[in-house]
Amino acid sequence: MDRGVFLFVGCLLTFTSSWLGLVFLPQAQLTLAQPTDSLAYPIPLTEEEQRGRKVYQSLGCIYCHSQQIRSQKFGNNADMERGWGTRRTVPRDYLLDRPILLGTSRTGPDLADIGSRNPDANWHLLHLYNPRMMSPGSIMPAFPFLFEKQPKGEQPSPNALPFEGAWKEQLGEFEIIPKQDALDLVAYLKALKKRTPLPEAKE
Repeated sequence: MDRGVFLFVGCLLTFTSSWLGLVFLPQAQLTLAQPTDSLAYPIPLTEEEQRGRKVYQSLGCIYCHSQQIRSQKFGNNADMERGWGTRRTVPRDYLLDRPILLGTSRTGPDLADIGSRNPDANWHLLHLYNPRMMSPGSIMPAFPFLFEKQPKGEQPSPNALPFEGAWKEQLGEFEIIPKQDALDLVAYLKALKKRTPLPEAKE
């Protein structure tokens, strides 16, 4: 057989198999996973949560946190054993995400199901203001620019962060109020829930 024909057939098979594996099959999976009347999942983000998603991206959270719960087949360090979720994530979980924020590393814990395992808005706000306050030893950067420091009035502001102990004493006659970006970001984090039972998520 002429070497040119052999080379052509080899290249054709290589590109065809790559296209099938990287384009066609993933697209087919997503098409089969489209929401149905019997399972309205995933739920679209609200306007506030969408704004929070943009804040999440702008702060670079994706560089230290993933949003992908791995299968139990990963062994003793599987994400479900760490309490990061109750099932592995599947393509359907990301149908409405543009772009998909899988993350690049895990300097911090996975956040795919953070809204289920920690729905306390005040915890998240305090953690954003100073991570060491809620997680001693954390290397996460603080985001004080998402908050405003103002003198206390006769009555504390209803939105003021609920500091306690030494942290409260350090503030003295001041209080910390979250800006809209902080509230939006926390709304987005609380919306990250990956616990809906899905047939394709079974191990």
